[in-house]
Amino acid sequence: MPKKRIFETTSFSLHLLAMILMLCDHLWGTVVPGNDWLTCVGRLAMPIFSFLIVEGYFHTRNFKRYLLRLLLFALLSEIPFNLAMGGRIFYPYHQNVLWSFLLSLLLIHWNEKSRHRRLPIRILIAVLSVLCGYLLGLLTMVDYLHAGVLTVLCFYFFRGNAWWRRGLLLLSLVYINLELLGGYGYEFTLFGETHFIARQGFALFALIPIWLYRGRQGPHGKALQLLYYAFYPVHLLILGLL
Repeated sequence: MPKKRIFETTSFSLHLLAMILMLCDHLWGTVVPGNDWLTCVGRLAMPIFSFLIVEGYFHTRNFKRYLLRLLLFALLSEIPFNLAMGGRIFYPYHQNVLWSFLLSLLLIHWNEKSRHRRLPIRILIAVLSVLCGYLLGLLTMVDYLHAGVLTVLCFYFFRGNAWWRRGLLLLSLVYINLELLGGYGYEFTLFGETHFIARQGFALFALIPIWLYRGRQGPHGKALQLLYYAFYPVHLLILGLL
């Protein structure tokens, strides 16, 4: 068995980290607004979850069951999400992030099904999936809109540890977070010059724990799997009621 590196993340530690960071962001958005450090660290949650969704696709034994499980919790999360983010049970203007992941998984599956086809067809499907993800993310008003779906697709298309894959992943995430999602941020003065830091730019720091992942699960089991899924609707329900 290969030795475990001192600085190495596992699927378990990434899930745990992402849940804590997501909670920080949702606390800022609901019961403790004004504490901007919460949403700054919370920006890291989406890229980590996106990475885990892609890894889950490649490690699941049953894609249909994986999809149905995500669909079930997307439905269960809708009312808690509406209460937390919209203040009411019915809030059609913003859908929870699990719908973003569902759309992404379907597009990933479409690409994987085309692997046996010729290269031009595979490239065409990849381009069409990006366009579909962009449009569907906007039209369905899922969390993070088109940027959320595209984030998952980036982790899919540039999956692997090769330097060029990591470079393209970084560039694509810079575009998504600083161009598509940029806008809010903070100004500061350095050496007499005024500079601007986009709040969403903090999401790029998520690549540090992601790139420290070496495929290890860490602690795992059905109980932990249920925790990963249930945490989302449960914590939203509590925040919504508060």
